[in-house]
Amino acid sequence: MAIKEEEPQQIDIPSVLPLLAVRDVVVFPNMVLPLFVGRETSVLAIEAALAQDRLLFLTAQKDQAVENPDPDDIYSVGTVSIILRMLRLPDGRLKILVQGKAKALIQEFVQERPYFQVALEVIPETATEEISPQTEALMRNAREMSEKILTLKGIMSPDLLAILESIEAPGHLADLVAANLRLKIEESQSVLEERDPIQSLIKVNDFLRKELEVSALQAKIQSQAREEMDRTQREYFLREQLRAIKKELGDMDEQGKEMEEYRLKISRARMPKAAEEEALKQLSRLEQMHSEAAEASIVRTYLDWLGELPWSKSTRDKLDVKEAKVILDADHYNLEKVKDRILEYLSVRKLNKKMKGPILCFVGPPGVGKTSLGQSIARAMGRKFTRLSLGGIRDEAEIRGHRRTYIGALPGRIIQGLKNAGSNNPVFILDEVDKVGMDFRGDPAAALLEVLDPEQNHSFSDHYLNVPFDLSKVMFITTGNLVDPIPSALRDRMEIIRLSGYTSEEKLEIVRRYLLPRQLEENGLKPEDLHLSPEVLKEVIVHYTQEAGLRNLEREVGSLCRKVARRLAEGEKGPFTITRGNLHRYLGPRRYLPEDELEKDEVGVATGLAWTQVGGETLAVEASLMRGKGQLTLTGQLGEVMRESGQAALSYARSRADRLRLPPDFYEKLDIHIHVPSGATPKDGPSAGVTMACALISALTRIPVRRDVAMTGEITLRGKVLPIGGLKEKAIAALMAHMKKVVIPAANKKDLTEIPKNIKRRLKFVPITHMDEVLEEALVRSPFGETKKLKVPKRRLAPSPSLPLV
Repeated sequence: MAIKEEEPQQIDIPSVLPLLAVRDVVVFPNMVLPLFVGRETSVLAIEAALAQDRLLFLTAQKDQAVENPDPDDIYSVGTVSIILRMLRLPDGRLKILVQGKAKALIQEFVQERPYFQVALEVIPETATEEISPQTEALMRNAREMSEKILTLKGIMSPDLLAILESIEAPGHLADLVAANLRLKIEESQSVLEERDPIQSLIKVNDFLRKELEVSALQAKIQSQAREEMDRTQREYFLREQLRAIKKELGDMDEQGKEMEEYRLKISRARMPKAAEEEALKQLSRLEQMHSEAAEASIVRTYLDWLGELPWSKSTRDKLDVKEAKVILDADHYNLEKVKDRILEYLSVRKLNKKMKGPILCFVGPPGVGKTSLGQSIARAMGRKFTRLSLGGIRDEAEIRGHRRTYIGALPGRIIQGLKNAGSNNPVFILDEVDKVGMDFRGDPAAALLEVLDPEQNHSFSDHYLNVPFDLSKVMFITTGNLVDPIPSALRDRMEIIRLSGYTSEEKLEIVRRYLLPRQLEENGLKPEDLHLSPEVLKEVIVHYTQEAGLRNLEREVGSLCRKVARRLAEGEKGPFTITRGNLHRYLGPRRYLPEDELEKDEVGVATGLAWTQVGGETLAVEASLMRGKGQLTLTGQLGEVMRESGQAALSYARSRADRLRLPPDFYEKLDIHIHVPSGATPKDGPSAGVTMACALISALTRIPVRRDVAMTGEITLRGKVLPIGGLKEKAIAALMAHMKKVVIPAANKKDLTEIPKNIKRRLKFVPITHMDEVLEEALVRSPFGETKKLKVPKRRLAPSPSLPLV
C-alpha cells in the first residue's frame, strides 16, 4: 500500500454510493491498495460501482468475524475510493485495486439488499494556511520516528524517505503514517474520524512512540540472539582450527586427552563384551560432540559409571573354616544355627569355587544382631561389606535406576552399593525387607525378584546402565522382623533363618563379653574404674529393660558408664562399685516390675503364652460367670481370630458337659465373660484357644488352675490341639514369669531342639494332643471325676473370693 502526494483533482462525488465493508484494514485518502472480494453482497456492490462512475464507499466493519454485517456492525466514517483495476479470479472472487479520494460520513442507508447503498456527506479537508512551529515540530517528530522504525526493521529506502519529506500537509502525513503502522482497527479508525489534522498528527505521534519502543526492544532481542549465535559459531571454528594446528604439531588437546583417559579406563575395567561395546559406542559419540554440548555431560557421566564399576574386581575369600568360626564366635554369642550355615557355605565354597552366592534372610525381633551379624560374616570371609536399607522405599527406580533420558538419572542402589564396595562379590545386606512399600511409581519388591534369584541375577539389568551386570558372586543377606509382609514370590527365593530373642542368661553373658567392654571404651573408662557384679547386671536386664534384643540394654549400660565418667571428671576417685542397693541412684526406680504372681491357684484364671515381634509375653486369661441368658462376652481388644477361639472354647465346654458333670442347659442361665489383659493392647491369633477353654472350664467346674502352669495351642471344636509358632519366645516368657510347666501341642515337640538347654532344665514341657489332657495337667484335680454341682451365682454386692464373678 502507498499514499502519494498528488495534485488535487476535482471529482464529482454523488450523494449516494454503493458501500463495501472491509474486514481487516482501514482505507485512508490517497491510499492505494489491492482488495480481495468474495462475499456476494460485496461483489454486487463492486459491479454496481463499475456500471456507474467506478466510485465506491469503503468503510471498516467493527467485528471481523461477522460474515454478513448489519448497518450497526459498520463504522459510519469511511473513504470514498475509485476502482482503478478489477480482475475476476477463477474461484469467483474479485481482485480490485482502489485509491482513496476523500473522507465521508454515512447519512443514511438507502438500500440494504442485495447490497448496501448509502447517502454520504463528504468531510472537507481542513485547509492549513500557515504551518505553525508546533505543527512543524509534530511533523518532524513523525518523520524522524517513522525513519527510526523503518531503519530498525531494515526496510528503510531513499524512496520512502523522499515520500515522507515531500508531504507538506499535516493531515496527509498523519494518514500516511497511520496507514503504514501496524495499528488495531479501532486505533486506525480513530485517526480517520479525526477532522482536525493537528489532532490526527498528535494521535499518530503517540502511536509512533509506542511502536518505536516495541521495535527497539525487538531489534535488541534479535541482535543479542544473532551475537550469541555468531559467538558460538566463531568459538566452534576457532576450536576446530586450534585442534587441527595441535594435531599438525603433534600436541594433544584437552578433549583428546579426555578421550584417551576414557579409553584407558574402559580397557582397565575388563568389562564383558556387551558392556565394552556399549562403552566404546558412547565414547565414539562423545568424540563427535562439542565439548560444551548438553548431551556431552550425560555421556561423560555414563562412561564414568561404566569405567568405575567392579566388573572383574573380586576379593579372595578366606576359606579357613576354623578361623572363620573363631571370628564369628568372637563377634556374636550363641546364634549357632546361623554360624553353622555360614561355615557350611565356606566349606562348600572351598570344594567348589564356582558356586553361586546364597540368599539368606535373617528374621527376628529388633536388636538381636541381624545387621551386625552380616558385618561379622563379611569379616570372617574376608569380603567387602555394603548395606542398603529398604525400609520405606516405594520407587522401583531405587532398585533398578532411571533411564538416561531423565535429567539427573543415576543407577539403582544395588549398582551404587557395588561401586562403593569396590568388588563384585561383597556381602550385601538388604535391611528391613519386610517394610518395602509400593505406590504409583512401581513395586520395589517385584524389582528385587531378579536381584535375589541366583538363576537370574547373573545378568541383572539396571535401567541406567542398560547392559547386564553379574550379581551371582554377591552374597545377599536380607533382614526383617516378620515373614508375613514379605511377598510370597520374594520369600520363595530366600533361605529364611529365624533369630529368636535372648534369654536373661544369654543377655547377661553378652553384656559381660561385648556390651560392657565396648561402653567402657566409648565413655573413656578403664575396666578397673567400674565394677558391676552379675547380680547387678541381671537386675538391669530384668527390671530396666523389656525386649527380645539388646539395644535398650546397651543404652542402660552406657548410662551407668556415663554417670561414672562424670564423677571421675568432677575429681572423685574410683573405683566405683554399683550394687543392687545403689543401682536406683544411677538408673532411677525400676521401670518394669514382674506381673503380680498368683499367690494361690485361682478359679477361672489361666496363664497363656503369646508371641510378638519383640519377644514372648504371658497372658492371664480370666473367665467370670453371671446370672443371665447365655450371652458370651469377649473383651481385651481381641482380633477376629481370637474371638473365634473364645467361641470354640465355649462350644467345646458344651460338648463335654456330660463328662464335666455340668447341667445340659447351663449356658442358658449364665452370662460368660472372658477377658484378656492388657485391654489397651491389640491381640489376635489362635494360640490362646486352649487357655480360654481352660479358664472357662475352671470357672464352670470351680476347680482352680495351677498358678505355675502356662499353656499355648489352638483348639478345635472336637477338642484337638493344633500347633503354634514362636515356641522359643514363649518359653522365655514363661521362664521369666516363674512358670514351672508349659503345656504345648504335641506337633511342636520337634521345636524343642531350638530351646536352649538351660531353659529345658528349668521348665517342664508337656506335649498334648487333646484338650482333655490340658485340663488334666493345668487344673489342680481332674474335672472328669467328682465335682461339685454347678450353682447359678446369686446377685450380691461383691464377688466371692473363690469365684471371680462380676
